[in-house]
Amino acid sequence: MMPRTVLSRCARLAKKVPLECARSSTKHNVHRGMSSVTIPPPACMLRPLEAPFRYLFGPGPSNVPPRVLAAGGRPIIGHMHSEMFEIMNDIKKGIQYAFQTSNNMTLAMSGSGHTAMECAVFNIVEPGESVLVAINGIWGERVAEIAERMGAKVHTLVKTPGGHFTNAEIEQALAKHKPVLFFLAHGESSAGLAHPMDGVGEMCHKYNCLLLVDSVASLGAAPLLMDHQNIDILYTGSQKALNAPPGTAPISFSERACHKMFNRKTKPVSYLLDMTYLSNYWGNDGKPDRIYHHTGPVSGFFALRESLAILSETGLENSWRHHREVAEYLWKGLEDLGLKLFIKDKDLRLPSVTTIAIPEGYNWKELLAYILKHHQIEFTGGLGPSVGMVMRIGLMGYNCNKANAAMALAALEDALKQCRKTNA
Repeated sequence: MMPRTVLSRCARLAKKVPLECARSSTKHNVHRGMSSVTIPPPACMLRPLEAPFRYLFGPGPSNVPPRVLAAGGRPIIGHMHSEMFEIMNDIKKGIQYAFQTSNNMTLAMSGSGHTAMECAVFNIVEPGESVLVAINGIWGERVAEIAERMGAKVHTLVKTPGGHFTNAEIEQALAKHKPVLFFLAHGESSAGLAHPMDGVGEMCHKYNCLLLVDSVASLGAAPLLMDHQNIDILYTGSQKALNAPPGTAPISFSERACHKMFNRKTKPVSYLLDMTYLSNYWGNDGKPDRIYHHTGPVSGFFALRESLAILSETGLENSWRHHREVAEYLWKGLEDLGLKLFIKDKDLRLPSVTTIAIPEGYNWKELLAYILKHHQIEFTGGLGPSVGMVMRIGLMGYNCNKANAAMALAALEDALKQCRKTNA
């Protein structure tokens, strides 16, 4: 039972509350009259958030499984809490498994795959150094521009979308340009190509060059072995076969890459992406304490950890096999519809993103708009140099199953029947 003095004090305070509220209201009204706020709250912000459900069967992002959504929705903790560091340590181990690497310098960038792409170039390359970029789609174009912007001497190997480079072509360019870095996209999602990787790393090392590989669209869907294939820098994104929301980007650096990166004559052009600081933030520099560098995406890291846990439970080889089986089911269905696959060689097709040559006489934009409107399914057209050449269907991670492939085929068949075919 509460003491009588406490009860009487509470009663006196209760009597005061209406008076204080009235005074506060008067003060608030006076303040409002003198307010410098001239822009009213936008009407849209006074309505609840609305977002439709869609089947994201494009090149990414993919639909996120409930388990990963739940992990991302957990109450946040401080980005410098010891528990957060443990979660980051788990993420590092999960990335090492997904990449098949024992590299200590393994972490996740606070940003999309482009963040990891820039981190790799900015930390490895110094102004004036030679860089060789393989361009057979949009991602090579992006890396070439990033390297050019920071002052590198950029040399390119170029093929039309869907083309791939032989080891002899790569070696000839390495010998000619003597780059410090060679970029190659393993999963060129703009064209639907999975580029062969065997032997490329060894050639780069022969010419004292580091190999940078983009696996944003391929990781978890197509075989890739960082250490075994002598890849020096490998990065991916969270939003494709890993099935986490966009916003985190795993990346790993070999010992050779670290030697180049941490013996620079100049500072990297980006403070945010400077691996000197990020290596400490992720506990990779051997120092006892982690120092504040930036506020990491706590909820994004929760989701990424869960997605890596799902991949670990599934097993990499099982994931590769499953993506291939569903892709082959989709490829056969597309051919049964009379459609032509853009990548002719099955061994070069990206299992996660299938590219279809635009059917003759159809407006590809009308086909995609019809499918989105009537089936709530997202397919996309080409990207960068492949625009106007292909339509793309992505079935990866959580979306990768034969039921979804059948749904995609039915929607495409319906669109081909309903959309007007021109005489051109």
